[in-house]
Amino acid sequence: MNARLTDLRRAALSAGLSMTVFLLLTALFFVVIGREPVAMLLAIGKSALGDGYAISESLLRTTPILLCALATMVPARLGLISVGAEGQLYLGALVGTGVVLAFPDGSMPMLLPGVLLAGAAGGALWSLLPALLRTVARVNETISTLLLNYVAALLVTWLVYGAWRDPQSQGWPASMSFPEAARLPSMWDSRVHAGLFLALAAAVLLHLLFTRTRWGMTLDVLRSGPRAGQAAGLNLSHQILITMLVGGALAGLAGIAETGAVQGRLQADFSNGAGLSGFLVAWLARNHALRAVGLAFVVGALLAAGDGLQMSAGIASSATLVVQGLLFVAVLGVGGWRTRHGGAYVGR
Repeated sequence: MNARLTDLRRAALSAGLSMTVFLLLTALFFVVIGREPVAMLLAIGKSALGDGYAISESLLRTTPILLCALATMVPARLGLISVGAEGQLYLGALVGTGVVLAFPDGSMPMLLPGVLLAGAAGGALWSLLPALLRTVARVNETISTLLLNYVAALLVTWLVYGAWRDPQSQGWPASMSFPEAARLPSMWDSRVHAGLFLALAAAVLLHLLFTRTRWGMTLDVLRSGPRAGQAAGLNLSHQILITMLVGGALAGLAGIAETGAVQGRLQADFSNGAGLSGFLVAWLARNHALRAVGLAFVVGALLAAGDGLQMSAGIASSATLVVQGLLFVAVLGVGGWRTRHGGAYVGR
């Protein structure tokens, strides 16, 4: 019990130090670009959390980021570094949209579950190639997943500019609008949709699987000692395929949820960098599924604040991307310093 309390105190201290460093770095950034730091920090807070609309937009941005963070986390529990959530998100949207185009009037019974399953299958399919390359040819999964991100985005662009382009889109390249039967329901008279609850349920389920099941123990053993695990009869190649497929399915679900519930149709460049932001969250959370929930909201709120910052303070929304990067630097920097000096890393 005392050890547990000590760990909690160390984690709280690391989190406090990380937040302090983050605020100092952010203030310095605003000074450098000629802005008053306190006013800008208050503007970010107001744009992200100032009213019901701001909170709903932050939650909206949180949903795909959380799912992509979980998609990164699953293979990471095995020691794999996959950066392919962005491409898997695009393929999930593409395959799910294909089902919608096959039933444009929404006549298929259970169309929404079919679209969601197709989206998850699309993401899993896109993760299968790097998984096979890793298990069969020993190709590094980081490189293969990174390159496949560009291929997936270009496939979507090619289709929405070509065969899937809606003639009624008035020059804007996009597919036909999704029928209501293929869209996740919105919540609280806002743009927040039921995908948020799917993401939260996935985080809780993964936490239980990682910490309470034989599968979670298998991943831990293979990550910490692959040779010892294989000598004990554990199949590394089998687990690589499973973790990559599960991660891809989660990212694919994020893609089709974003397409159907938010955009209402498939468009190019719809992800807003959710896959890469999810990778950031997974690393900040140190692959802890429940911790990722709060961090995904922080990152989602920062990104949602970008639009409000542009309108209220006349500053480019891309400034929030710099702030997001400073958050990453602060958490990892403090964590590294604590580890070097014998403290507990914030994510440990």
